[in-house]
Amino acid sequence: MQHPIYVTKTRLPEPETFSRLCKDIFQRAWITNNGQCVQELERTLAEYLGVSHVLVCNNGTMALMLAIQCAGLAGKKVAVTPYTYVATLSALLWLHCTPVFVDIEPDTLCLSPELLRGRFEEEPDIAGVLPVHIYGLACDVENLDALCREYGAVLIYDAAQAFGSRYHGKSLLEYGDYSICSFHATKIFHTVEGGCVVYHSADAHKALPLARAFGHINDTHYSLGINGKMSELHAAMGLSLLPGTDAELARRREVRAMYDAALEGLPLQRPALREGLDWNSAYYPVLLPDEECRVLAEQTLKEHGIHPRRYFYPTLNTLPYLKEEWRVSCPVAEDAARRVLCLPMYGGLNSKDTQRVASYMNSALYGSAKLFSSNF
Repeated sequence: MQHPIYVTKTRLPEPETFSRLCKDIFQRAWITNNGQCVQELERTLAEYLGVSHVLVCNNGTMALMLAIQCAGLAGKKVAVTPYTYVATLSALLWLHCTPVFVDIEPDTLCLSPELLRGRFEEEPDIAGVLPVHIYGLACDVENLDALCREYGAVLIYDAAQAFGSRYHGKSLLEYGDYSICSFHATKIFHTVEGGCVVYHSADAHKALPLARAFGHINDTHYSLGINGKMSELHAAMGLSLLPGTDAELARRREVRAMYDAALEGLPLQRPALREGLDWNSAYYPVLLPDEECRVLAEQTLKEHGIHPRRYFYPTLNTLPYLKEEWRVSCPVAEDAARRVLCLPMYGGLNSKDTQRVASYMNSALYGSAKLFSSNF
């Protein structure tokens, strides 16, 4: 019987490594409120990423909300991609921002700077821009930065999927006024639940830790805050996993190469990689020729124990709870969402796994599946 292959598989550290850190936490009896493991994780992440400041949080959505709040964007207009996970939009709506959807580039699937310029010209009161390094791929950071400087907008990157991606030698989290990352268990690096904000300014260095901890220090209250703190146990998971992250990234590159070879010749479109990008291979997205092919491919794979995902569907500009005036057509994103399928991707996949996936993709598209032996 063939073993199931899921779209991802959570990385776990050696039990002894995690247990040793947990034992230390128990001895200190300090399990939250900016404890030793949280502080150490922030230091080691800043060193690993090559950035000046990292603030860890209890999840990626909270990290994004803290960045939006501390950037002064709450209640204002923010341009955002429609092609991403719903948490990107949720953070804006919880802070009463008005989303201004800007369609994506057809090759990279990232927010289009050209279309963003048009929205700035139509709506000069746009105060911030929230692009997403979708699938860990790089946005057009040079043009987006130039546009935001020209129009005086704050640039916050949702880099939830971009841990380990580097662009021209720098972490993708280094770009923008703020970048946020998710440390959810499905990500390459995780803390079970968690996230971080990468920032650069002295004002942010003062405001973000305060906002994360209810806005007060002891009995003195300085600002509006929320509980965005990460626990010591979650930080311990991150400290246990970080040393093996480079090996996971290298293995994912090997898996991506296996897929590229196994799927060669099939009518699949892949997002373009910008020159200078060292991609983390967080996902393996393909665009099928049309929605009918996508449905057939997904059904065929699932019938044989392979579980891809439709990352990202539906597009955010079509969600039913949006105000009518926020709904705009984003044809490129909507077309991609109808045709996209993310194939299983994690370091533990082997060549037989990728060949099995490729064979059933071939079966769906051409009706010529190979027969698999029981050693699968």
